[in-house]
Amino acid sequence: MERPTPAQRFAAKVDTTGPWSLRRNCPGPCHLWDSSLNNKGYGTFWNGRTVKAHRFAYEQAHGPIPDGLEVDHQCRRRDCVNPGHLRAITHRENILASSNHVAARAAVTHCPANHAYDEANTYRAPDNTRKCRACKNARSRAARAAQRDARLAPVAPLRPRTTPTLERAA
Repeated sequence: MERPTPAQRFAAKVDTTGPWSLRRNCPGPCHLWDSSLNNKGYGTFWNGRTVKAHRFAYEQAHGPIPDGLEVDHQCRRRDCVNPGHLRAITHRENILASSNHVAARAAVTHCPANHAYDEANTYRAPDNTRKCRACKNARSRAARAAQRDARLAPVAPLRPRTTPTLERAA
């Protein structure tokens, strides 16, 4: 009896009748991985060593994954191995395509005061977050004005003038 090839063993662990993706650019239903999953929900497959099932599926359909790129699930389903739902993109593109807080913050193009986050108006804070220069300058001006007003506040006279003093002077 012949030993099955890795591709045959892989195909035996795939359910091709999975749900249809609700995302655009995902033709056909998801092909769900029916075998073992790692702790993050990605399928794992033994091919001389443990590999992620979606990476194996991508390499079988499209060839080796180019250097500097990673395989992204366009359907956003980690256990999908449908080659039509997989694409090789940079890590930054993969993060920005997701729905996590990093992608949400990166999608913001204006500060709460509606100033654009562009090269001239944006600076990076020590914690690597984007800050608006126009808003920072406005806060600094307001703080300096408050300090100046506190220094120049009217001072009450030490001794108020009384009416008899004014009469003597007349």
